[in-house]
Amino acid sequence: MTDIVTRCGSVAIVGAPNAGKSTLVNAIVGQKVAIVSAKVQTTRTRLIGIATEGAAQLLLIDTPGIFAPRRRLDRAMVRAAWEGAEGADLIAFVVDAKTGFRDEPSAILQSIATRPEPKLLVLNKVDITAKTRLLELAAHANAMTAFTETYFVSASTGDGVAELKTAFANAVPEGPWHFPEDQLTDATTRLMAAEITREQIYNQLHAELPYASTVETEKWEERRDGSIAIHQQILVERDTQRAIVLGKGGARLKEIGTNARAGIAELTGKKVHLFLHVKVKEDWSEDRAVYRDAGLGWVD
Repeated sequence: MTDIVTRCGSVAIVGAPNAGKSTLVNAIVGQKVAIVSAKVQTTRTRLIGIATEGAAQLLLIDTPGIFAPRRRLDRAMVRAAWEGAEGADLIAFVVDAKTGFRDEPSAILQSIATRPEPKLLVLNKVDITAKTRLLELAAHANAMTAFTETYFVSASTGDGVAELKTAFANAVPEGPWHFPEDQLTDATTRLMAAEITREQIYNQLHAELPYASTVETEKWEERRDGSIAIHQQILVERDTQRAIVLGKGGARLKEIGTNARAGIAELTGKKVHLFLHVKVKEDWSEDRAVYRDAGLGWVD
Protein backbone atom coordinates (compact mmCIF):
# COMPACT_ATOMS: atom_id res chain seq x y z
CA MET A 1 0.00 0.00 0.00
CA THR A 2 1.44 3.36 -1.01
CA ASP A 3 1.55 6.09 1.61
CA ILE A 4 -0.30 9.26 0.69
CA VAL A 5 2.04 12.16 0.01
CA THR A 6 0.75 15.20 1.87
CA ARG A 7 1.32 18.81 0.92
CA CYS A 8 1.22 21.94 3.03
CA GLY A 9 2.08 25.51 2.21
CA SER A 10 1.16 29.16 2.62
CA VAL A 11 -0.60 31.33 0.07
CA ALA A 12 -0.44 35.09 0.61
CA ILE A 13 -3.66 36.72 -0.58
CA VAL A 14 -2.66 40.30 -1.44
CA GLY A 15 -4.36 43.16 -3.21
CA ALA A 16 -5.89 46.59 -2.84
CA PRO A 17 -8.68 47.34 -0.36
CA ASN A 18 -12.07 45.93 -1.35
CA ALA A 19 -10.65 43.57 -3.97
CA GLY A 20 -12.56 40.72 -2.31
CA LYS A 21 -9.63 39.01 -0.57
CA SER A 22 -11.53 38.06 2.60
CA THR A 23 -14.55 36.87 0.61
CA LEU A 24 -12.21 34.70 -1.45
CA VAL A 25 -10.55 33.22 1.64
CA ASN A 26 -13.97 32.39 3.09
CA ALA A 27 -15.04 30.79 -0.19
CA ILE A 28 -11.93 28.59 -0.37
CA VAL A 29 -12.13 27.57 3.30
CA GLY A 30 -15.82 26.82 2.83
CA GLN A 31 -16.80 28.71 5.98
CA LYS A 32 -16.62 32.27 7.19
CA VAL A 33 -13.32 32.93 8.94
CA ALA A 34 -12.74 36.56 7.90
CA ILE A 35 -15.14 39.46 8.27
CA VAL A 36 -16.33 41.18 5.12
CA SER A 37 -17.93 44.52 4.34
CA ALA A 38 -18.72 46.63 1.31
CA LYS A 39 -16.46 49.30 2.83
CA VAL A 40 -12.75 49.34 2.03
CA GLN A 41 -10.03 48.45 4.56
CA THR A 42 -12.33 46.19 6.58
CA THR A 43 -9.53 43.72 7.29
CA ARG A 44 -7.07 45.04 9.86
CA THR A 45 -5.42 41.97 11.27
CA ARG A 46 -3.56 39.27 9.39
CA LEU A 47 -5.13 35.88 9.90
CA ILE A 48 -4.76 32.48 8.32
CA GLY A 49 -7.69 30.61 6.82
CA ILE A 50 -7.01 26.88 6.70
CA ALA A 51 -8.42 24.83 3.82
CA THR A 52 -7.90 21.28 2.62
CA GLU A 53 -7.92 20.02 -0.94
CA GLY A 54 -7.26 16.30 -1.21
CA ALA A 55 -3.96 15.61 0.53
CA ALA A 56 -3.01 19.29 0.61
CA GLN A 57 -3.48 21.73 3.47
CA LEU A 58 -3.59 25.36 2.37
CA LEU A 59 -2.65 28.15 4.76
CA LEU A 60 -4.39 31.18 3.25
CA ILE A 61 -2.92 34.39 4.65
CA ASP A 62 -5.70 36.97 4.49
CA THR A 63 -3.87 40.28 4.53
CA PRO A 64 -5.14 43.84 4.98
CA GLY A 65 -5.50 45.73 1.72
CA ILE A 66 -2.39 47.54 0.51
CA PHE A 67 -2.95 51.26 0.13
CA ALA A 68 -1.17 54.58 0.71
CA PRO A 69 -1.01 54.80 4.53
CA ARG A 70 -1.66 58.03 6.43
CA ARG A 71 -2.00 57.06 10.11
CA ARG A 72 0.06 54.78 12.33
CA LEU A 73 -2.70 52.15 12.13
CA ASP A 74 -2.65 52.39 8.33
CA ARG A 75 1.12 51.85 8.29
CA ALA A 76 0.81 48.84 10.58
CA MET A 77 -1.86 47.31 8.35
CA VAL A 78 0.17 47.78 5.17
CA ARG A 79 3.28 46.36 6.82
CA ALA A 80 1.26 43.34 7.97
CA ALA A 81 0.14 42.80 4.38
CA TRP A 82 3.68 42.80 3.00
CA GLU A 83 4.94 40.65 5.89
CA GLY A 84 2.22 38.16 4.97
CA ALA A 85 3.86 37.77 1.58
CA GLU A 86 7.33 37.22 3.05
CA GLY A 87 8.30 33.60 2.84
CA ALA A 88 4.97 32.50 1.39
CA ASP A 89 5.08 29.55 -0.98
CA LEU A 90 2.78 31.39 -3.36
CA ILE A 91 1.41 34.90 -3.83
CA ALA A 92 -2.12 35.32 -5.13
CA PHE A 93 -2.65 38.88 -6.36
CA VAL A 94 -6.38 39.57 -6.22
CA VAL A 95 -7.75 42.36 -8.42
CA ASP A 96 -11.25 43.81 -8.49
CA ALA A 97 -11.85 43.32 -12.20
CA LYS A 98 -14.65 45.87 -12.19
CA THR A 99 -12.30 48.58 -10.89
CA GLY A 100 -9.19 47.42 -12.72
CA PHE A 101 -5.67 48.77 -12.30
CA ARG A 102 -6.13 52.15 -10.74
CA ASP A 103 -3.69 53.64 -8.25
CA GLU A 104 -3.20 50.96 -5.55
CA PRO A 105 -3.55 47.86 -7.77
CA SER A 106 -1.08 49.31 -10.25
CA ALA A 107 1.43 50.14 -7.49
CA ILE A 108 1.09 46.64 -6.00
CA LEU A 109 1.59 45.10 -9.43
CA GLN A 110 4.88 46.95 -9.77
CA SER A 111 5.94 46.01 -6.23
CA ILE A 112 5.40 42.28 -6.61
CA ALA A 113 7.05 42.14 -10.05
CA THR A 114 10.50 41.68 -8.50
CA ARG A 115 9.45 39.36 -5.69
CA PRO A 116 10.91 35.84 -5.91
CA GLU A 117 7.77 33.93 -4.87
CA PRO A 118 5.65 32.25 -7.59
CA LYS A 119 2.67 34.48 -8.37
CA LEU A 120 -0.86 33.87 -9.58
CA LEU A 121 -3.13 36.58 -10.93
CA VAL A 122 -6.71 36.32 -9.67
CA LEU A 123 -9.22 38.57 -11.40
CA ASN A 124 -12.22 38.71 -9.08
CA LYS A 125 -15.83 39.82 -9.60
CA VAL A 126 -16.02 38.35 -13.08
CA ASP A 127 -19.79 38.03 -12.67
CA ILE A 128 -20.12 41.80 -13.02
CA THR A 129 -17.32 42.44 -15.51
CA ALA A 130 -17.38 42.22 -19.32
CA LYS A 131 -15.30 39.41 -20.82
CA THR A 132 -13.40 41.75 -23.13
CA ARG A 133 -12.34 43.84 -20.15
CA LEU A 134 -11.17 40.72 -18.30
CA LEU A 135 -8.92 39.76 -21.20
CA GLU A 136 -7.52 43.28 -21.40
CA LEU A 137 -6.74 43.32 -17.66
CA ALA A 138 -5.09 39.91 -17.83
CA ALA A 139 -2.90 40.96 -20.76
CA HIS A 140 -1.90 44.20 -19.01
CA ALA A 141 -0.94 42.48 -15.75
CA ASN A 142 0.97 39.65 -17.39
CA ALA A 143 2.94 42.15 -19.47
CA MET A 144 4.17 43.79 -16.25
CA THR A 145 4.67 40.76 -14.00
CA ALA A 146 5.57 37.13 -14.61
CA PHE A 147 2.45 35.38 -13.34
CA THR A 148 2.46 31.58 -13.46
CA GLU A 149 -1.24 31.47 -14.29
CA THR A 150 -4.27 33.75 -14.46
CA TYR A 151 -7.58 32.79 -12.89
CA PHE A 152 -10.99 34.37 -13.38
CA VAL A 153 -13.23 34.01 -10.33
CA SER A 154 -16.20 35.40 -8.50
CA ALA A 155 -15.60 34.93 -4.79
CA SER A 156 -19.19 35.93 -4.03
CA THR A 157 -20.85 33.40 -6.37
CA GLY A 158 -18.15 30.72 -6.24
CA ASP A 159 -17.43 30.74 -9.97
CA GLY A 160 -13.87 29.56 -10.63
CA VAL A 161 -13.07 29.11 -6.93
CA ALA A 162 -12.74 25.31 -7.12
CA GLU A 163 -10.23 25.57 -9.97
CA LEU A 164 -8.22 28.18 -8.05
CA LYS A 165 -8.21 26.01 -4.93
CA THR A 166 -6.90 23.08 -6.96
CA ALA A 167 -4.15 25.30 -8.38
CA PHE A 168 -3.12 26.30 -4.86
CA ALA A 169 -3.03 22.65 -3.78
CA ASN A 170 -0.82 21.69 -6.71
CA ALA A 171 1.56 24.60 -6.07
CA VAL A 172 2.33 24.12 -2.36
CA PRO A 173 5.27 21.85 -1.44
CA GLU A 174 5.19 18.34 -0.08
CA GLY A 175 5.26 18.17 3.69
CA PRO A 176 3.22 17.42 6.82
CA TRP A 177 0.13 19.39 7.71
CA HIS A 178 0.66 22.17 10.24
CA PHE A 179 -2.83 22.18 11.75
CA PRO A 180 -5.48 19.59 12.71
CA GLU A 181 -7.84 18.64 9.90
CA ASP A 182 -10.87 20.35 11.50
CA GLN A 183 -9.16 23.68 12.30
CA LEU A 184 -10.25 26.51 10.01
CA THR A 185 -8.18 29.48 11.23
CA ASP A 186 -5.24 30.36 13.45
CA ALA A 187 -7.13 33.28 15.01
CA THR A 188 -8.23 32.93 18.64
CA THR A 189 -11.92 32.77 19.43
CA ARG A 190 -11.62 36.02 21.40
CA LEU A 191 -10.19 37.82 18.38
CA MET A 192 -12.83 36.35 16.09
CA ALA A 193 -15.58 37.50 18.46
CA ALA A 194 -14.23 41.06 18.46
CA GLU A 195 -13.98 40.96 14.66
CA ILE A 196 -17.63 39.85 14.37
CA THR A 197 -18.74 42.87 16.41
CA ARG A 198 -16.49 45.17 14.37
CA GLU A 199 -18.07 43.78 11.20
CA GLN A 200 -21.47 44.89 12.45
CA ILE A 201 -20.14 48.40 13.08
CA TYR A 202 -18.86 48.51 9.49
CA ASN A 203 -22.10 47.21 8.07
CA GLN A 204 -24.47 49.42 10.06
CA LEU A 205 -22.76 52.79 10.43
CA HIS A 206 -21.91 55.49 7.93
CA ALA A 207 -18.73 55.71 5.90
CA GLU A 208 -16.24 57.41 8.22
CA LEU A 209 -17.06 56.19 11.71
CA PRO A 210 -15.95 52.54 11.40
CA TYR A 211 -12.39 53.68 10.71
CA ALA A 212 -12.41 55.73 13.91
CA SER A 213 -13.49 52.77 16.05
CA THR A 214 -12.23 49.43 17.27
CA VAL A 215 -13.50 46.59 19.47
CA GLU A 216 -11.78 45.06 22.49
CA THR A 217 -12.88 41.93 24.35
CA GLU A 218 -12.56 42.86 28.04
CA LYS A 219 -13.95 39.74 29.71
CA TRP A 220 -14.78 36.21 28.57
CA GLU A 221 -16.55 33.98 31.08
CA GLU A 222 -17.55 30.35 30.57
CA ARG A 223 -20.69 29.80 32.66
CA ARG A 224 -21.73 26.59 34.37
CA ASP A 225 -24.72 26.16 32.08
CA GLY A 226 -22.37 26.03 29.06
CA SER A 227 -23.10 29.55 27.88
CA ILE A 228 -20.54 32.34 27.47
CA ALA A 229 -20.70 35.85 28.91
CA ILE A 230 -18.67 38.28 26.82
CA HIS A 231 -17.98 41.91 27.67
CA GLN A 232 -16.70 43.98 24.76
CA GLN A 233 -15.74 47.62 24.58
CA ILE A 234 -16.23 49.70 21.45
CA LEU A 235 -13.65 52.48 21.38
CA VAL A 236 -14.34 55.68 19.45
CA GLU A 237 -12.44 58.96 19.21
CA ARG A 238 -15.13 61.56 20.01
CA ASP A 239 -18.36 62.03 21.96
CA THR A 240 -20.28 62.63 18.73
CA GLN A 241 -19.15 59.21 17.49
CA ARG A 242 -20.28 57.59 20.71
CA ALA A 243 -23.74 59.06 20.18
CA ILE A 244 -23.84 57.61 16.66
CA VAL A 245 -22.91 54.12 17.87
CA LEU A 246 -25.51 54.28 20.64
CA GLY A 247 -28.28 55.58 18.38
CA LYS A 248 -31.55 57.01 19.63
CA GLY A 249 -32.32 55.47 23.00
CA GLY A 250 -29.49 52.98 22.49
CA ALA A 251 -31.29 51.38 19.53
CA ARG A 252 -28.26 51.22 17.21
CA LEU A 253 -26.03 49.61 19.84
CA LYS A 254 -28.76 47.10 20.60
CA GLU A 255 -29.00 46.16 16.91
CA ILE A 256 -25.21 45.82 16.65
CA GLY A 257 -25.23 43.61 19.74
CA THR A 258 -28.10 41.42 18.54
CA ASN A 259 -26.43 40.67 15.22
CA ALA A 260 -22.97 40.24 16.73
CA ARG A 261 -24.31 37.89 19.40
CA ALA A 262 -25.87 35.68 16.73
CA GLY A 263 -22.58 35.58 14.82
CA ILE A 264 -20.54 34.73 17.90
CA ALA A 265 -23.03 32.03 18.89
CA GLU A 266 -22.64 30.48 15.45
CA LEU A 267 -18.86 30.69 15.77
CA THR A 268 -18.71 29.06 19.22
CA GLY A 269 -21.71 26.75 19.01
CA LYS A 270 -22.83 28.04 22.41
CA LYS A 271 -25.39 30.43 23.84
CA VAL A 272 -23.84 33.87 24.14
CA HIS A 273 -24.57 36.74 26.51
CA LEU A 274 -22.98 39.80 24.91
CA PHE A 275 -22.52 43.06 26.79
CA LEU A 276 -21.34 46.03 24.73
CA HIS A 277 -20.02 49.29 26.12
CA VAL A 278 -19.03 52.38 24.12
CA LYS A 279 -16.10 54.41 25.40
CA VAL A 280 -14.51 57.59 24.08
CA LYS A 281 -10.73 57.25 23.86
CA GLU A 282 -9.25 59.86 21.56
CA ASP A 283 -5.89 58.16 21.21
CA TRP A 284 -6.96 54.52 20.95
CA SER A 285 -5.07 54.22 17.63
CA GLU A 286 -1.88 55.12 19.54
CA ASP A 287 -2.38 52.35 22.12
CA ARG A 288 0.11 49.49 21.74
CA ALA A 289 -2.37 47.06 23.32
CA VAL A 290 -4.83 47.64 20.47
CA TYR A 291 -2.16 46.62 17.96
CA ARG A 292 -1.16 43.58 20.01
CA ASP A 293 -4.76 42.36 20.34
CA ALA A 294 -5.27 42.76 16.56
CA GLY A 295 -2.08 40.84 15.80
CA LEU A 296 -0.41 43.94 14.34
CA GLY A 297 3.14 45.04 15.04
CA TRP A 298 3.86 48.52 16.38
CA VAL A 299 5.26 50.97 13.84
CA ASP A 300 7.07 54.21 14.58
